[in-house]
Amino acid sequence: MRAAELLAKGMRPADVARAVGSSRSSVTRWKAMMRGRGAAGLKARPAPGRPPRLSKGQKARLVRILLRGPMASGYPTDLWTCPRVAEMIERAFGVRYNPSYVWQVLRRLGWTCQKPERRARERDEEAIRRWRQEDWPRIKKSPQDGRKHRFHR
Repeated sequence: MRAAELLAKGMRPADVARAVGSSRSSVTRWKAMMRGRGAAGLKARPAPGRPPRLSKGQKARLVRILLRGPMASGYPTDLWTCPRVAEMIERAFGVRYNPSYVWQVLRRLGWTCQKPERRARERDEEAIRRWRQEDWPRIKKSPQDGRKHRFHR
């Protein structure tokens, strides 16, 4: 915009380029833009690219579906995988994503990869604590003569 002001005052493109720290070819291009569209032609525009396939509303709905869990969407286990999410997106919105790309969609929504814990559902934490405190010290092997172990090189 500073370059536009200087060009409007009648300065040469080479002098404007030096004043704003840009190349002469950029200033010449800006001058042509101003001639065609005025100062509004120099305003920043969004970067070109393919528009997203899911709208903001659809993305919000996707998050709600994901939060309900996979079992609510008809899957036998409570674990979201990229192929499952891709399949669910296609069913819910009619948009097909490659399962390997679904991860990028999820990341943009603020989701992170989680590894499920390898623990039995039937695990009894209280019984484990009790065993560690009562049974383990009783059956743990200890030195015969009461001396502490000493390790040497």
